[in-house]
Amino acid sequence: MGHYGSGKTFTAVNYATYLSAQGKKVSIYDMDIVNPYFRTVDAEKFLSDNGVELVVSPYAETNVDIPAMNAKSYRMIHDKTRYAVLDIGGDERGALALGRFYEEILKENDYNAFWVVNPYRIETRNFKDALAIKDEIESAARIKFTGIVNCANLGEETTADTVLYGKKFCDGLSEITGLPVVFSAVRQDLADKTGLKDVLPIRPIKYVNWI
Repeated sequence: MGHYGSGKTFTAVNYATYLSAQGKKVSIYDMDIVNPYFRTVDAEKFLSDNGVELVVSPYAETNVDIPAMNAKSYRMIHDKTRYAVLDIGGDERGALALGRFYEEILKENDYNAFWVVNPYRIETRNFKDALAIKDEIESAARIKFTGIVNCANLGEETTADTVLYGKKFCDGLSEITGLPVVFSAVRQDLADKTGLKDVLPIRPIKYVNWI
């Protein structure tokens, strides 16, 4: 979860394929129901080629702006044979889609909720604004974050220094919240240049520009 344009969908897609590459059965659920910049459904071929099942809202390719999910979405709760990666819509409105599942998720208590942060987005350029959005998302989803993902990027202008600033920013958020910085989501060609240890390389997705 994270604010619009934070890079959470790229993170979710690549995290799902990362799990699949480890031999795990993985389904990714497109719960971005508020018309964001890039949707999981836009990466359908990329996911299929990497062994990840895609489950989408029936309104995923329309302009309908209501929190509707299909019956398959409930498999994320009931199917214990697969890993479920959820791509949640931006800010508190998008997080409402997750709120309907919170009781089952908390009861099972076997989940991670990653807060994807890009300090270059205008709405999250300082700690105060970023934390306000965090609180709004948690309130709507009814689930607390368990970790922070550094997804600092400036599109095609992203450099290793861009990522390193994001790591420093997320470290600051970590000190305030007590949440660990789990990894940095870094464009594949920059991953080694950052010198960071915990990195999720973001692979290029055909027909989709890095946001």
